[in-house]
Amino acid sequence: MKEIIVLEWTFTPPDYFEEPIHIVRDNHEITIENGKITARIEAQYYDSESDSRMKFQELLNNWFLGVLIVNLKPFKLSNSSMVRIHPNGRRTCASQGSAKISGGGSITADFVVTDSNGKVIRNSRKERIERRKALIELVEKYIAHNPILQNLLNSLATAFREPDNELLYLYEIREMLSKEFDGEKMTRQVLNITKKSWWRFGRLANDEPIKQGRHRGKYVGVLRHATEGELIEARTFAQELIEKYLDYLDNK
Repeated sequence: MKEIIVLEWTFTPPDYFEEPIHIVRDNHEITIENGKITARIEAQYYDSESDSRMKFQELLNNWFLGVLIVNLKPFKLSNSSMVRIHPNGRRTCASQGSAKISGGGSITADFVVTDSNGKVIRNSRKERIERRKALIELVEKYIAHNPILQNLLNSLATAFREPDNELLYLYEIREMLSKEFDGEKMTRQVLNITKKSWWRFGRLANDEPIKQGRHRGKYVGVLRHATEGELIEARTFAQELIEKYLDYLDNK
Protein backbone atom coordinates (compact mmCIF):
# COMPACT_ATOMS: atom_id res chain seq x y z
CA MET A 1 0.00 0.00 0.00
CA LYS A 2 1.34 3.43 -0.95
CA GLU A 3 1.41 6.25 1.56
CA ILE A 4 -1.27 8.80 0.69
CA ILE A 5 -2.47 12.20 1.86
CA VAL A 6 -6.21 12.78 2.18
CA LEU A 7 -7.38 16.40 2.23
CA GLU A 8 -11.02 17.13 2.96
CA TRP A 9 -13.07 20.31 2.72
CA THR A 10 -16.70 21.18 3.32
CA PHE A 11 -18.67 23.82 1.47
CA THR A 12 -22.10 25.41 1.43
CA PRO A 13 -24.53 25.37 -0.15
CA PRO A 14 -23.99 21.61 -0.62
CA ASP A 15 -25.51 21.65 -4.13
CA TYR A 16 -23.26 24.44 -5.40
CA PHE A 17 -22.00 22.20 -8.23
CA GLU A 18 -25.44 20.55 -8.69
CA GLU A 19 -23.98 17.14 -9.48
CA PRO A 20 -20.99 15.03 -8.32
CA ILE A 21 -17.61 15.76 -9.88
CA HIS A 22 -14.72 13.28 -10.00
CA ILE A 23 -11.39 14.39 -11.43
CA VAL A 24 -8.43 12.01 -11.82
CA ARG A 25 -4.89 13.24 -12.44
CA ASP A 26 -1.55 11.40 -12.57
CA ASN A 27 -0.82 11.68 -8.86
CA HIS A 28 -4.12 12.67 -7.23
CA GLU A 29 -7.88 12.50 -7.57
CA ILE A 30 -10.57 14.88 -6.33
CA THR A 31 -14.22 14.11 -5.62
CA ILE A 32 -16.86 16.81 -5.05
CA GLU A 33 -20.29 15.74 -3.81
CA ASN A 34 -22.97 16.85 -1.33
CA GLY A 35 -21.02 19.67 0.29
CA LYS A 36 -17.81 17.69 0.69
CA ILE A 37 -14.55 17.62 -1.25
CA THR A 38 -12.01 14.83 -0.91
CA ALA A 39 -8.55 14.86 -2.49
CA ARG A 40 -6.45 11.69 -2.37
CA ILE A 41 -2.83 12.49 -3.18
CA GLU A 42 0.28 10.36 -3.47
CA ALA A 43 2.40 11.31 -0.48
CA GLN A 44 5.60 11.41 -2.54
CA TYR A 45 4.06 14.01 -4.84
CA TYR A 46 2.52 15.96 -1.94
CA ASP A 47 5.78 16.04 0.01
CA SER A 48 7.84 17.15 -3.00
CA GLU A 49 6.74 20.76 -2.47
CA SER A 50 6.49 22.56 0.86
CA ASP A 51 3.35 24.49 -0.15
CA SER A 52 1.33 21.60 -1.60
CA ARG A 53 -1.55 22.09 0.82
CA MET A 54 -1.85 25.76 -0.04
CA LYS A 55 -1.74 24.96 -3.77
CA PHE A 56 -4.66 22.55 -3.47
CA GLN A 57 -6.56 25.18 -1.48
CA GLU A 58 -5.89 27.74 -4.21
CA LEU A 59 -6.93 25.25 -6.89
CA LEU A 60 -10.30 24.69 -5.25
CA ASN A 61 -10.79 28.37 -4.58
CA ASN A 62 -10.24 29.02 -8.30
CA TRP A 63 -12.79 26.34 -9.16
CA PHE A 64 -15.33 28.00 -6.88
CA LEU A 65 -14.62 31.37 -8.46
CA GLY A 66 -15.25 29.80 -11.84
CA VAL A 67 -18.59 28.48 -10.58
CA LEU A 68 -19.36 31.88 -9.05
CA ILE A 69 -19.38 33.33 -12.57
CA VAL A 70 -22.30 31.06 -13.42
CA ASN A 71 -24.13 30.80 -10.11
CA LEU A 72 -23.86 34.42 -8.97
CA LYS A 73 -24.53 33.07 -5.49
CA PRO A 74 -22.44 33.18 -2.31
CA PHE A 75 -20.53 30.14 -1.14
CA LYS A 76 -18.50 29.14 1.87
CA LEU A 77 -15.46 26.89 1.44
CA SER A 78 -13.59 25.61 4.48
CA ASN A 79 -9.86 25.16 4.63
CA SER A 80 -8.72 21.56 4.52
CA SER A 81 -8.41 18.91 7.16
CA MET A 82 -5.54 16.51 6.48
CA VAL A 83 -4.93 12.84 7.15
CA ARG A 84 -1.73 11.02 6.25
CA ILE A 85 -2.36 7.31 5.75
CA HIS A 86 0.84 5.32 6.20
CA PRO A 87 1.53 2.00 4.41
CA ASN A 88 0.75 0.10 7.65
CA GLY A 89 -2.66 1.83 7.90
CA ARG A 90 -1.67 4.21 10.71
CA ARG A 91 -3.23 7.69 10.39
CA THR A 92 -1.87 11.06 11.45
CA CYS A 93 -4.05 14.18 11.29
CA ALA A 94 -3.86 17.98 11.04
CA SER A 95 -6.51 20.63 10.43
CA GLN A 96 -7.11 24.29 9.59
CA GLY A 97 -9.86 26.91 9.83
CA SER A 98 -12.32 28.23 7.23
CA ALA A 99 -12.85 31.02 4.73
CA LYS A 100 -15.84 32.25 2.75
CA ILE A 101 -17.22 34.48 0.05
CA SER A 102 -20.65 35.80 0.91
CA GLY A 103 -23.19 38.30 -0.33
CA GLY A 104 -26.31 38.47 -2.48
CA GLY A 105 -27.38 36.03 -5.11
CA SER A 106 -29.84 35.35 -7.86
CA ILE A 107 -32.63 32.83 -8.25
CA THR A 108 -32.40 30.32 -11.10
CA ALA A 109 -35.64 29.11 -12.66
CA ASP A 110 -34.95 25.99 -14.75
CA PHE A 111 -36.88 25.00 -17.85
CA VAL A 112 -37.03 22.15 -20.34
CA VAL A 113 -38.11 22.65 -23.96
CA THR A 114 -39.41 19.67 -25.92
CA ASP A 115 -40.63 19.22 -29.48
CA SER A 116 -44.00 17.78 -30.52
CA ASN A 117 -42.65 14.25 -30.04
CA GLY A 118 -41.46 14.89 -26.51
CA LYS A 119 -37.78 15.04 -27.46
CA VAL A 120 -35.82 17.44 -25.28
CA ILE A 121 -34.51 20.38 -27.29
CA ARG A 122 -33.21 22.46 -24.39
CA ASN A 123 -32.58 21.69 -20.74
CA SER A 124 -31.44 24.76 -18.83
CA ARG A 125 -30.05 22.81 -15.87
CA LYS A 126 -27.96 20.58 -18.13
CA GLU A 127 -26.72 23.61 -20.08
CA ARG A 128 -25.76 25.39 -16.85
CA ILE A 129 -23.85 22.37 -15.52
CA GLU A 130 -21.92 22.01 -18.79
CA ARG A 131 -21.19 25.73 -18.85
CA ARG A 132 -19.99 25.60 -15.25
CA LYS A 133 -17.57 22.75 -16.02
CA ALA A 134 -16.22 24.61 -19.04
CA LEU A 135 -15.62 27.76 -17.00
CA ILE A 136 -13.87 25.82 -14.23
CA GLU A 137 -11.49 24.42 -16.85
CA LEU A 138 -10.86 27.83 -18.40
CA VAL A 139 -10.21 29.51 -15.05
CA GLU A 140 -7.83 26.74 -14.01
CA LYS A 141 -6.07 26.97 -17.38
CA TYR A 142 -5.41 30.72 -17.36
CA ILE A 143 -5.59 32.18 -13.86
CA ALA A 144 -2.06 31.35 -12.73
CA HIS A 145 -0.48 33.34 -15.56
CA ASN A 146 -3.06 36.06 -16.14
CA PRO A 147 -3.17 38.85 -13.51
CA ILE A 148 -6.13 40.48 -15.26
CA LEU A 149 -8.26 37.36 -14.86
CA GLN A 150 -7.15 37.10 -11.23
CA ASN A 151 -8.26 40.69 -10.61
CA LEU A 152 -11.56 40.24 -12.45
CA LEU A 153 -12.48 37.26 -10.30
CA ASN A 154 -11.29 38.98 -7.13
CA SER A 155 -13.54 41.97 -7.90
CA LEU A 156 -16.48 39.64 -8.51
CA ALA A 157 -15.83 37.84 -5.23
CA THR A 158 -15.42 41.12 -3.35
CA ALA A 159 -18.74 42.36 -4.72
CA PHE A 160 -20.37 39.41 -2.95
CA ARG A 161 -18.31 39.86 0.22
CA GLU A 162 -19.25 43.54 0.44
CA PRO A 163 -22.85 43.86 -0.78
CA ASP A 164 -23.07 47.49 0.38
CA ASN A 165 -20.46 48.32 -2.29
CA GLU A 166 -21.51 45.75 -4.85
CA LEU A 167 -21.83 48.03 -7.88
CA LEU A 168 -18.48 49.64 -7.11
CA TYR A 169 -16.69 46.30 -7.39
CA LEU A 170 -18.69 45.07 -10.35
CA TYR A 171 -17.77 48.29 -12.13
CA GLU A 172 -14.08 47.51 -11.53
CA ILE A 173 -14.54 44.56 -13.92
CA ARG A 174 -15.63 46.88 -16.73
CA GLU A 175 -12.84 49.35 -15.91
CA MET A 176 -10.11 46.70 -16.01
CA LEU A 177 -11.25 45.37 -19.36
CA SER A 178 -11.57 48.89 -20.80
CA LYS A 179 -7.98 49.52 -19.80
CA GLU A 180 -6.84 46.20 -21.25
CA PHE A 181 -8.49 46.87 -24.63
CA ASP A 182 -7.86 50.63 -24.81
CA GLY A 183 -11.33 51.98 -24.25
CA GLU A 184 -15.03 51.25 -24.46
CA LYS A 185 -15.35 50.90 -28.21
CA MET A 186 -12.55 48.37 -28.63
CA THR A 187 -13.64 46.43 -25.52
CA ARG A 188 -17.19 46.09 -26.83
CA GLN A 189 -15.88 45.07 -30.23
CA VAL A 190 -13.43 42.46 -28.97
CA LEU A 191 -15.85 40.94 -26.44
CA ASN A 192 -19.00 41.45 -28.53
CA ILE A 193 -20.82 43.53 -25.92
CA THR A 194 -23.81 45.63 -26.98
CA LYS A 195 -23.67 49.38 -26.55
CA LYS A 196 -27.05 49.30 -24.82
CA SER A 197 -25.98 46.88 -22.09
CA TRP A 198 -22.69 48.77 -21.62
CA TRP A 199 -24.55 52.07 -21.24
CA ARG A 200 -27.21 50.62 -18.95
CA PHE A 201 -24.65 49.16 -16.56
CA GLY A 202 -22.74 52.44 -16.47
CA ARG A 203 -25.92 54.31 -15.61
CA LEU A 204 -26.74 51.93 -12.76
CA ALA A 205 -23.26 52.14 -11.26
CA ASN A 206 -22.63 55.85 -11.78
CA ASP A 207 -25.82 57.87 -12.24
CA GLU A 208 -28.64 56.31 -10.24
CA PRO A 209 -29.03 57.46 -6.58
CA ILE A 210 -28.22 53.95 -5.34
CA LYS A 211 -26.59 53.16 -2.01
CA GLN A 212 -24.47 50.42 -3.57
CA GLY A 213 -23.32 52.72 -6.40
CA ARG A 214 -20.05 54.52 -7.09
CA HIS A 215 -21.11 58.15 -6.63
CA ARG A 216 -23.45 57.93 -3.67
CA GLY A 217 -21.93 61.10 -2.19
CA LYS A 218 -23.69 63.15 -4.89
CA TYR A 219 -27.12 61.99 -3.74
CA VAL A 220 -27.11 62.52 0.03
CA GLY A 221 -30.67 62.48 1.31
CA VAL A 222 -32.19 60.80 -1.73
CA LEU A 223 -30.28 57.52 -1.80
CA ARG A 224 -32.22 54.28 -2.19
CA HIS A 225 -31.27 50.63 -2.19
CA ALA A 226 -30.86 49.06 -5.59
CA THR A 227 -33.77 46.84 -6.51
CA GLU A 228 -33.18 43.10 -6.82
CA GLY A 229 -33.83 43.45 -10.55
CA GLU A 230 -31.14 46.13 -10.86
CA LEU A 231 -28.62 44.01 -8.95
CA ILE A 232 -29.35 40.94 -11.07
CA GLU A 233 -28.92 43.07 -14.19
CA ALA A 234 -25.56 44.37 -12.97
CA ARG A 235 -24.35 40.91 -11.94
CA THR A 236 -25.40 39.44 -15.25
CA PHE A 237 -23.49 42.11 -17.15
CA ALA A 238 -20.33 41.49 -15.09
CA GLN A 239 -20.82 37.77 -15.62
CA GLU A 240 -21.01 38.30 -19.39
CA LEU A 241 -17.82 40.38 -19.39
CA ILE A 242 -15.81 37.72 -17.55
CA GLU A 243 -17.16 34.83 -19.60
CA LYS A 244 -16.40 36.58 -22.85
CA TYR A 245 -12.93 37.50 -21.64
CA LEU A 246 -12.30 33.82 -20.89
CA ASP A 247 -13.52 32.93 -24.38
CA TYR A 248 -11.22 35.60 -25.79
CA LEU A 249 -8.24 34.10 -23.94
CA ASP A 250 -9.09 30.64 -25.22
CA ASN A 251 -9.49 31.71 -28.84
CA LYS A 252 -6.76 34.28 -29.37
